[in-house]
Amino acid sequence: MLVPVSPVSAQTRTLPDFTDLVEQVGPSVVNIRTLEKVSSQAAAGNGIDEDMLEFFKRFGVPVPNVPRQSPRQPKPQQQPEEETPRGVGSGFILSSDGLIMTNAHVVEGADEVIVTLTDKREFKAKIMGYDKRSDVAVVKIDATGLPAVKVGDVGRLKVGEWVMAIGSPFGLENTVTAGIVSAKQRDTGDYLSFIQTDVAINPGNSGGPLINMRGEVVGINSQIYSRSGGFMGISFAIPIDEATRVSEQLRVSGRVSRGRIGVQIESVSKEVAESVGLGKAQGAFVRGVETGSPAEKAGVEAGDIITKFDGKAIEKSSDLPRLVGNTKPGTKSSLTVFRRGASKDLNVLIAEIEDDKPVKKASSKEDKPKASSAGQLLGLAVSELSDAQKKELKIKGGVKVDSATEGAARAGVKEGDVIVAIANTEVNNVKEFEAAVAKMDKSKPVNLLFRRGEWAQYALIRPAK
Repeated sequence: MLVPVSPVSAQTRTLPDFTDLVEQVGPSVVNIRTLEKVSSQAAAGNGIDEDMLEFFKRFGVPVPNVPRQSPRQPKPQQQPEEETPRGVGSGFILSSDGLIMTNAHVVEGADEVIVTLTDKREFKAKIMGYDKRSDVAVVKIDATGLPAVKVGDVGRLKVGEWVMAIGSPFGLENTVTAGIVSAKQRDTGDYLSFIQTDVAINPGNSGGPLINMRGEVVGINSQIYSRSGGFMGISFAIPIDEATRVSEQLRVSGRVSRGRIGVQIESVSKEVAESVGLGKAQGAFVRGVETGSPAEKAGVEAGDIITKFDGKAIEKSSDLPRLVGNTKPGTKSSLTVFRRGASKDLNVLIAEIEDDKPVKKASSKEDKPKASSAGQLLGLAVSELSDAQKKELKIKGGVKVDSATEGAARAGVKEGDVIVAIANTEVNNVKEFEAAVAKMDKSKPVNLLFRRGEWAQYALIRPAK
């Protein structure tokens, strides 16, 4: 007799219970209010909406119903300053002696910062420092025996994992929301890759903790994607390991020191990677090298593809500024660059980041030497570079584009561009350009490395048939 076999029951999964986490982490989360000092007259605002007052102030427009002061009339007495609310945010306690982490945009520009604990005690906080690039800030209150958070390991965080947030959305203190990790290493900035979640985050949640199911802080809730100003299902948190590195520098010196090498980069497309022999799309393509920068001194050239920094692979271009930025200025580091079909190792001395320098434009008023038409197959007419042009662009050779039509024009090449390589073959003059064109495979697209001012880029040109 056959015995019927019962079907295999599906694994039962239950929704998580966050009550224990709220009791554990809740006391470590704080509300942050910021105040700014304005004159009593401005605070009154003559009945005008605060946003409108800001508009008039920013653009120098006279405030309606407020008469202008005649130069002959005596100036009115200075009105006393009043502290008015500026904003509301969240934060969490880093140490029992009163160190608190939040977002830089929560405290930036504030004249006074008020921290409220869950037991309703209020403290005036001192801003230890804030870093706008990472949006991390550290403030200090005069208190002891406070419940500090536990810091988690972001490396263990998985997409699909449950996480929870506690904060003050729209000023509603101690609000708890939950969701899952939607993605990791989401690029939205030069120096940070964010944790993306679907946890409900709204204005006022900024600076609050993102907590895993072990009760550990894994991120700082920082940004939302929104078309209305409210939550739309996508929010971003700063990974706690990145925030901790920043906070340690803020606590010691009040500022963050980052490394730089002085290159302008962009991503490497699949087509370019295949055409130059790199294989897969990886690394950071160097569009330009700053004059006198560490990269220039190390021998980095426009057109190089940086594939490694200190032995760490550069999978995407955004990896490079993060790795360099986290390197202490004055450190000697190694770079691996891919240049015309081969890899080359270079040594670079890391400098401290500074403001970007303006791009220097190449001179357009140069005498045109006799042009060559050897590149007609590519839609190109080129001529020799003058010594002045070579000196200005800091290159030893190349050919100037006198006209770009058909395939070259479709690929984005323009008159005035300077071609430095064809099909991974360096060209220093018109003779070498003609030789390279003669040798190229005319049945396949050819890669062209050219300069436009200080910036380098690749173009793929399909030869005319």
